[in-house]
Amino acid sequence: MVKYGLDYTRCRWILPLLLGIGVIFGIIALAGRGWLESQTLPYVHQASLWESCRRPEQGGEWTCESLMDYAWGRAAAATYLVGFILLVICFALAIIAFAIDTLRFNFIRGIGGLLFVAAVFSIMGLVIYPVKFSTEIEMTGINMFSWAYGFGWTTAIMEICLGFFFCCLPNYEDQILGNVKPTYFYSSP
Repeated sequence: MVKYGLDYTRCRWILPLLLGIGVIFGIIALAGRGWLESQTLPYVHQASLWESCRRPEQGGEWTCESLMDYAWGRAAAATYLVGFILLVICFALAIIAFAIDTLRFNFIRGIGGLLFVAAVFSIMGLVIYPVKFSTEIEMTGINMFSWAYGFGWTTAIMEICLGFFFCCLPNYEDQILGNVKPTYFYSSP
């Protein structure tokens, strides 16, 4: 694997695979109900990107209100969703780029740039949500931003890291394709 680099058939699919994992994490963040949860008893508050639910006491009935009634709720959902859609586009483009026998390195650099744009949109949504949620929604007890919110941040971090990989990969085009003669540091006498 080390000898052949991305020219090795199984290794060339690592970056699209990581993008696919990022897409899965993004789906979990979008669909998850654990963006905010009560941390201590009574567990009376639970929120997702789309709605905020509360109940009067432990074991009571949940009543939910849509966060889409708030301008900041729509803004947070829209920016995170735009970042996710760009991530899905990058995933499809990466599969196309790596499926071709000869890698198109300029195409790969464009995917990296698009990943940075996706990360900006995702981070905007991930920052708008807690700032406005904590100031405009009444919370009882101690609350924490939970697992689905963490998946959202994991997706954004993966977008940034994979953006660097996709942007830097063309700098090593000759080494990846095997066009450079290996240099040996040890010479026998």
